[in-house]
Parts: sequence; C-alpha cells; structure tokens
Amino acid sequence: MPTRDQIARQIIDTCLAMNASGLNQGTSGNISYRFDGGMLVTPSGIPYHKLSENHIVYVDQNGESETGKVPSTEWRFHLDALKTRPELNAVIHTHSLNSTAVSILNHPIPPVHYMISATGNTQIPCVPYATFGTTELSQNVSAGLAKCKATLIQHHGLIVMEANLEKALWLAEEVEVLAKLYLKLLPLGEVPVLSEKEILVVIEKFKDYGLRKT
Repeated sequence: MPTRDQIARQIIDTCLAMNASGLNQGTSGNISYRFDGGMLVTPSGIPYHKLSENHIVYVDQNGESETGKVPSTEWRFHLDALKTRPELNAVIHTHSLNSTAVSILNHPIPPVHYMISATGNTQIPCVPYATFGTTELSQNVSAGLAKCKATLIQHHGLIVMEANLEKALWLAEEVEVLAKLYLKLLPLGEVPVLSEKEILVVIEKFKDYGLRKT
C-alpha cells in the first residue's frame, strides 16, 4: 500500500505528464486517487509545476476537505466517481482538444476502432452539461462512468477512471486518439462502426492486455 506522500507524488507526476503530452492545458484538468476511505485530489488553482506533495488535498467520504486546503472545484465528481466504481482507484479529468470538441457536438464516440474496448463499453457516452462543481454535474458524470471507464461531458471535456494512475493516463490518451479519428470521419458522411458483438469480444480479450494487466 503506497503512503500518502507516494500517492501525492504520483498525482503530481501524472499532472505534469498530462500537460506535457498536450492532453491538458494549464490547471484546467484535475486528478484524484482513492485513499483512506476518501481521496487525495489536486488543489484548486495551483500550477502543476509549483505543486508539492503537501499541496495535494485529502477529502473524506463525506466531502469534507482537510483544514487549510482547497480542493479542485471538481472534487465532487471525483468523489462520486470513486463511489460509483469501487473497483477503480484513479480519476483523471482533462480538457483535451479532440475529446472536448466531440463533447461540444454532444456525440458519444461510437466504435470506430476496436480500441474503444479499452473503456469496457461499446461506445464512450457524452453526459449532459451542468455547471462545474455542482451536484447535477456529479450525478451526470457518475451515470456515464457507471457503464464506461471514460465519459465525455458536454461542452466541458473528458473524465476517465482506471485501477491506477498509469492506466488512467494511458486510457485518457487512447480516448483522445479515438476522438481525433471520429472527428476526421464525421465530415465524410455516415461513419462506419464495428458491431457491438465484435466490441464485446475485444473487451474480453482486453482483460489480459498489456498495461491493463499490471
């Protein structure tokens, strides 16, 4: 079991990697990890390159944050996501360009490629818009994540969940590629997709796939 400081360091390193890869810009994204009945989550408004382990905020299962620290404005949907998927520990939220573009169209990402199976679902849903930080948005996000480890948020961005931060970052990158592929296909007319039957076959095969096994 990693210590609090070890998890906090992993969160910071993932934030830096997320921005370096172009998945996110500035402090618009946020990251959390299950810890001690609640979670550790990025703070509000501090640039990632200035973060230290002490900046990472503990929020308990009732939504109470530790004294003297302000969690991300999106802490609510992180906490509810972890309650919705108790088998998963890491949550990453980004405003990645292609995923956000699809969210503005209010489209799910259909099975344009077999890698959609990495999300554990036959498509990536797009849940309805609500003001950031609200209970309504948290409920919308939880509904999407209940059936898929990734969901778009209309006019907002992407949120993914996985067993650990390494896998969650990998999944966020995969979804961004799928979103880019989908956007390239949309202007051409009706988008060809794989069958639900085939995606379910690949979901089973992915249970023993590379990074997902570690």
